[in-house]
Amino acid sequence: MKGVVLDPDSALIAGASVGLEERGQAAKRFTHTDARGEFEFNSVLPGTYEIHIQYFGFSPFAESIQVDRRALDPLTIVLDIAPVNQQATVSAGSQEDNVEASENSNAVSMNSQLLDTLPILDEDYLAALSRFLSPTDVGVAGPALIVNGVQAENVSVSSSAIKEVKINHDPYDAEFARPGKGRIEVTTKSGSSKYHGNLNFLFRDSALNARNAFSLVKPSEQRRILDGALGGPLGRSKTTSFLLSANYSVENLQSVVFARGPSGPIQENVPSPTDNRLFSAQIDHRFSDTNRATFFFSHKDDSARSSGVGGFTLPEAGTNDKIGQERIVYSQETTLSPSLVNQFHLLMDYDYASTTSLQSSPKIVVQGAFIGGGAQADDLRDEEHFDLNELLLYSHGKHLLKMGVDVPYWGRVGIDNRQDAAGTFYFSNLADYEVQRPYSLTLQQGDTHLAFFEKVLGVFIGDDYTVRPNLTVSVGLRYDWQNIFSDKDDFAPRVSFAYSPSKSRKTVLRGGAGIFYDRIGHAPVSSLLYFDPESYLLYFSGERLRKYVITNPGYPEPFSPDNPLIDQPVSLVRLDPNFHTPSILQYSFGLERHLAKKTTLDVTYIGSRSFHLLRSRDLNQPLPPLYEARPDPAIGVLQQFESAGRGADDSIEITLRRQATKYFAGMAQYRLGWARDNTGGIWYFPPNSYDLTGEWGRSDADRRNRFDLLGTLRPGKLLNLGVALSFYTGAPYTITTGIDEYNDGRADARPSGVPRNSLQGPGYADIDLGWSHEFFLNKSKKTEGPGLKLAINAFNVLNRVNYADFTGNLSSPFFGRAVSALPPRELQFSFGYTF
Repeated sequence: MKGVVLDPDSALIAGASVGLEERGQAAKRFTHTDARGEFEFNSVLPGTYEIHIQYFGFSPFAESIQVDRRALDPLTIVLDIAPVNQQATVSAGSQEDNVEASENSNAVSMNSQLLDTLPILDEDYLAALSRFLSPTDVGVAGPALIVNGVQAENVSVSSSAIKEVKINHDPYDAEFARPGKGRIEVTTKSGSSKYHGNLNFLFRDSALNARNAFSLVKPSEQRRILDGALGGPLGRSKTTSFLLSANYSVENLQSVVFARGPSGPIQENVPSPTDNRLFSAQIDHRFSDTNRATFFFSHKDDSARSSGVGGFTLPEAGTNDKIGQERIVYSQETTLSPSLVNQFHLLMDYDYASTTSLQSSPKIVVQGAFIGGGAQADDLRDEEHFDLNELLLYSHGKHLLKMGVDVPYWGRVGIDNRQDAAGTFYFSNLADYEVQRPYSLTLQQGDTHLAFFEKVLGVFIGDDYTVRPNLTVSVGLRYDWQNIFSDKDDFAPRVSFAYSPSKSRKTVLRGGAGIFYDRIGHAPVSSLLYFDPESYLLYFSGERLRKYVITNPGYPEPFSPDNPLIDQPVSLVRLDPNFHTPSILQYSFGLERHLAKKTTLDVTYIGSRSFHLLRSRDLNQPLPPLYEARPDPAIGVLQQFESAGRGADDSIEITLRRQATKYFAGMAQYRLGWARDNTGGIWYFPPNSYDLTGEWGRSDADRRNRFDLLGTLRPGKLLNLGVALSFYTGAPYTITTGIDEYNDGRADARPSGVPRNSLQGPGYADIDLGWSHEFFLNKSKKTEGPGLKLAINAFNVLNRVNYADFTGNLSSPFFGRAVSALPPRELQFSFGYTF
């Protein structure tokens, strides 16, 4: 018995689990599709058999086959994409769990059909599913986004062109630098043999929404989003197809200011409109049955006015922002032999961004009261880089080998940093502001231009080994390297297993462990090159940008002929000579149990220990006990990037999954967790550089309890209901005195004996509901014929006030209170046409 397994776009599926069971017999045979998507069973005697096929993210396949003495024709089996990740079930009629080390059932995998039925704000699928990410796993530069196998900074297609989104799939896969809950994997749609398309219009208006809790009057807002995709064969070609996608959104938003000035409270709504445009074009070509390629181009252009306004920030301290991108991607998949497949992805980006302050005057920061003056955030940057992924898949017997090269970033970064050109004055409180007594002034002067190359590289190898039908083991090794923050021994071993202890195979035990290294990102690199003389001279010559941190300056004129700027000590940035790349050791053990047909329960313990976490420290902070003078008066702040932090995260996750049935599809996940560390990230300074007691405490994103549910209910033909629930306990925040007690230009001192993140805000609760219905214009062709879709979504249905931005500054009139809130109840209407 031979066959080939394909996805809906006729792409080969390698590594799919194939089971063959003769009716009435207890024995069952297993194999996997090879690199060409093919499988084979030898010595199949006449009889009636059930064939079961399963692969992550696809609906299980089951079919009865009658075998007689005649030769069987090869089978061609096309798997449908699952509405919810269904890898825990072998087939619709089976109650066995999948024994694949990489097929963890606490993963999140949702295709476009399910995402279209969920209540998702602005159809931003990635934002909606990011609730399942782990802050511990995300890393310095944010979550890793993998688009069609290659790392990218954004998806660059409209939501209509997204095929599937996955989080936490195979968390110990050596192909990826980050753990499963630190990355988002996106698969986009491709062209097809028939013309298909859709056009969606989304609309929201504040007249139908509730009022923000911090607004005196409900702001006038409106959002209009047009999103669509069109694909099909290119002309009459049977080997070439295309896909076009576009998105245009105009959002007339308003930010809510809630602050206090010398004359009293300040509450106002400030228009903050945005205008975003995206276009992409893709051509898929099949050179032969064993060789196909994809060419992709996209253009992105976003603009926003009065960015950064809201909360303490007054309208004059906002910015106008522009972001653009041009992207070209070439992908090729080649079957080199029946057991060897090569996948190649090359992404080339040109990115540009500008930030312009609305005013050029000095910035005024009154801690815990208001931020006014100019934003002092002027900045220009452009990037030219490529990202590459080269993967070889080799199938041999019980082994499926993966090896390759991963280049998440390799390119040039250009920056024109004009921030703080006129300076920023800091005041401890309103009383000091009224008597013109700032505690600090920051200022930058000199050559603002900087250009450098950033290079990030990884190589990996892995083996998925089927030891027995009820036991699989996956092992892998990855090596990571980056040029400026270099650490030459970043080897990351990974291992995972899956074992079913009983013949019924309703229960699967899973476990794994692995080391993951972090990528530092552009901002720390540019800061080091700008303000570290040794690093600057290594790459450049001539005048460099000078940064000043001046304590207790005069105001509004800090300099005079007797005290000129040139006489002020310059602040520096340097890298710790003992610097190491941040890393995570993660380990987990879990139990999956098939409770009933299409219902799976997963209970998993996940632990992680973080090493060499990043923080900053002022090595030239004034000396104790009086903290009056810096050890080296010739320089100001000596900011050292160091990797002396550590962290610990322990959690228990309970995931209940119900596969697509006539009435319900969805998943619910509860997480009980504890997260501790002694740093808030690379830009975090311990208040006292000479006394680090009190730094170990709750992590910034530590929430003891988290519950999330996503699903759809179909109680009747006209009732297609989407549900999204989120309930979290409060996040911590830190008490500070609001006074520059250490005379170092920062008012971040904590009261004596008080640790970091000792206070906790209130919990978060959100209920989103949606109704949708599709009206088919040709009832005889419901799956392929044209149709109209109407959807109404309600977000924060109960209109709960979810407070944000709590103030821990004891000198602030808002101490212990929030100064902003997440959106109130909102309604969203969408109209779609599909053919």
